[in-house]
Amino acid sequence: MKICPVPLEQQPLEQYIELKRSWFFSWPTGKTIILYKNLLINWSLIFPLCLIIANGSWPLHNQPAKLLTISFTISSLLPLLLLMRQYLGWDYIFRRLISEIIEYEESGWYDGQSWEKPIDWRSKDLMIAQNSVKPIIEIIKTALKVITVIFLLGLITYNSL
Repeated sequence: MKICPVPLEQQPLEQYIELKRSWFFSWPTGKTIILYKNLLINWSLIFPLCLIIANGSWPLHNQPAKLLTISFTISSLLPLLLLMRQYLGWDYIFRRLISEIIEYEESGWYDGQSWEKPIDWRSKDLMIAQNSVKPIIEIIKTALKVITVIFLLGLITYNSL
């Protein structure tokens, strides 16, 4: 068996473990309610700021329904952006786990190398990708759809007022 030349921190399995331990990226790994709770907390933190900024608009100043609707809608962009970042991170790890070749850098960005995974690594990484990472990505995709629908409904509501 070949000795792995890939530095430990660039091995897909280690990157998966690191991502799973991360405070931000661990939101969708547990119960789905934790992800939505954290998104709601972030939304509730940005909503007052959006409300204050929208209140400065002269056309919205005397229309409280439109003011609240646009503030609600715009503040839902933060959870949407957070979900997009989580999706990109988990998708990157998923692609590295299912790949037969590991691309890595030995000492910097300018000396990229690649190494073919042994069969036992491939099967282990594929199993983790399919059974652990793919369900996380599906949870994030569902949450992205929910927040996108909320955002679009907010825009439709604002335009109908």
